[in-house]
Amino acid sequence: MKRISHKQITHLDPNWIKIKIESFLREDAPHGDITSGNIISAEKEIHAKMISADDLVFCGRAIIPYCFPDSCNVRVHFEEGASLKTNQIIADIHGPAIDVLTCERVTLNLIQRLCGISTETKRYTSLKLPKGFKVMDTRKMTPGLRKFEKYAVQTGGGWNHRLDLSSAVLIKDNHIQTAGGIKQVFDRLISKNTANFPIELEVDTIDQLTESLSMRIDGYLLDNMSPKIVKKAVQIIRDQSDGDSIFIEASGGIDYNNLKEYASTGVDGVSMSAITTKAPVPDIKLEFN
Repeated sequence: MKRISHKQITHLDPNWIKIKIESFLREDAPHGDITSGNIISAEKEIHAKMISADDLVFCGRAIIPYCFPDSCNVRVHFEEGASLKTNQIIADIHGPAIDVLTCERVTLNLIQRLCGISTETKRYTSLKLPKGFKVMDTRKMTPGLRKFEKYAVQTGGGWNHRLDLSSAVLIKDNHIQTAGGIKQVFDRLISKNTANFPIELEVDTIDQLTESLSMRIDGYLLDNMSPKIVKKAVQIIRDQSDGDSIFIEASGGIDYNNLKEYASTGVDGVSMSAITTKAPVPDIKLEFN
């Protein structure tokens, strides 16, 4: 039995960040910024301030310096996870006006998105929850921004679920239906899981859970169950041999209003898309002096 523990995105490699930002800028300015380039002198230098226009939990100290070229001097004033009020200066940028203007929208779009996720995650993790309880993300992420967004979840005090389909085995209802049943899934998986990945199974009912108890399960995802049924399922799992070693998460229909109720059922955590897909985007602006 293996206690399931997913890799946490607590650090972003600067070279990776640069590559991603460069691709975003190529998308936004494939042939340069023709407006700025045609009306502003290449020698014109400016001082810009990045300012929070809403209250937010900051995520971007590790990213903002790489959103501008080497011609710019960037100073970020806050650490990751800092609580910012409206009109606080997040960063100062000095450099050629054309370079700053070309990078402005890509930078603001990305940092606003990440601050939205860290702010929403912090709202959930600030609830009175059991010690060690995990508020986890899901794979419902923006394509191309996955690692950024998982980093933002971590910044807000959340926990990262599996990074991608290659990181862990999670058998879901569509796998079971396609393979013909839980037994058929395990008969095929056990012989092919040569890397010995921990196995997590999604179950929707107590009957599915009962059927799987004789199989080697390292973790359960209790999907779309009421808190009452989740509590019953947790007790069944914990009563098994090595039951305390089994990772149990709940998912589906969980939000800010019912999170504490689910947390009281005995699960190790919940995985929820709300902290990413429903995160409001705070306003951040760039003002030029």
